[in-house]
Amino acid sequence: MAKSRDKQPPVCGFCGESAGERKDLFFIPSMYEGLSICSDCLCKGHEIVSEVRTQKGNKKDESSPLSGLHVPSPKEIKAELDRFVIGQEQAKKVLSVAVHNHYSRLKAKFNGKDEALPPELAEVELDKSNVLLLGPTGSGKTLLAQTLAKMLDVPFAITDATTLTEAGYVGEDVENILLRLYQASGNDIERTQIGIIYIDELDKISRKGENASITRDVSGEGVQQALLKILEGTVANVPPQGGRKHPNQEFLHIDTSNILFICGGAFVGLDKVVKRRRGRRVLGFGDNAPEAIGPAVEESEDTGKLFSECEPEDLVHFGLIPELIGRLPVLTALQPLDKEALVRVLQEPKNALVKQYRRLLAMENVDLQFSPDALEELAQAAVERGTGARGLRALMEKLMLDVMFSAPERKGKSRCIITAEVVRGDAEPKLERV
Repeated sequence: MAKSRDKQPPVCGFCGESAGERKDLFFIPSMYEGLSICSDCLCKGHEIVSEVRTQKGNKKDESSPLSGLHVPSPKEIKAELDRFVIGQEQAKKVLSVAVHNHYSRLKAKFNGKDEALPPELAEVELDKSNVLLLGPTGSGKTLLAQTLAKMLDVPFAITDATTLTEAGYVGEDVENILLRLYQASGNDIERTQIGIIYIDELDKISRKGENASITRDVSGEGVQQALLKILEGTVANVPPQGGRKHPNQEFLHIDTSNILFICGGAFVGLDKVVKRRRGRRVLGFGDNAPEAIGPAVEESEDTGKLFSECEPEDLVHFGLIPELIGRLPVLTALQPLDKEALVRVLQEPKNALVKQYRRLLAMENVDLQFSPDALEELAQAAVERGTGARGLRALMEKLMLDVMFSAPERKGKSRCIITAEVVRGDAEPKLERV
């Protein structure tokens, strides 16, 4: 039987046909002895493999983090910011344009060349433009960044620059900024690489003086140096569990070239630096007028206006290194919120404090109302504290404490009206049955 089997002509192991004039057989080296495949089956197999690879490639494009991302126009972005942030018109306009350009750049990068563009422009590579927000505390810097991330549905992370130190010192490495974004994305590397990172308190890592120091400034200039490559764009090695790096651990490799960095800080004292620069006058034949000698800026000039006139050289004098300033090309200033703006903050935004407390007490069958003069008193108290919109929540918590303490015990529907006397402490808030 073995001899007769050996004498049989070889056939294709897939279709069972033997070789002919238009069909060749190819021997497949494998664990199956004597297995062959004909030329027809080989061609069909190649077609199947090519089709599957094409389908996989299309699925990969569809699952790309940018495939479902809608890039709104600057006007659409600003309209969404208007729902949450009161005032700051110039800052919202600058941010809207910067964010639109950033994600349009990413769309162009991932989707390939645009045939509608002229050939000389289709080859142009677009650089990333990170943003620096200057403004006092409570003016809305963090809220602007949070609103942008929610609107675009991209991962968002906030970090405090004061916790960062140079590698090898007690504190956090700058790579831990990226770890927070990775965790916010649901541990998705691709989504991480199109996210937004907000670095707060950037002014707190300014170097101690304008001149280079002999001693190491590990939480100031050293951190600025460490941030340079991440802001510009690099493939960073990030410890998956956070903490310090050590040679034997595995790293997450995160490309930061498509991550938008928004940095913010109060920059207390920057207004004096701007005044000093604007007050400079040249003595000599070109400036003989007596009024040209001496300070040219009035002491009473608005701090917000001075911030809006800030130049890169002012930030260098403040303590930021020129290399870091160059990686934050979009610069905008937020104005301090006055009494009128704070009254609007209390009641107009989608998540306004008055709306939040009304909802809290509505769940306890209490109808909460604020008189106009009570809102003005609250705004004036926040202005005197100098903490901007952040101070409003602390004032509201103190004001509503007794009402929220006793409301759950009451049965039936009640009403509480907050007046200016209640805000000033001249009267107690009262719950009245309806």
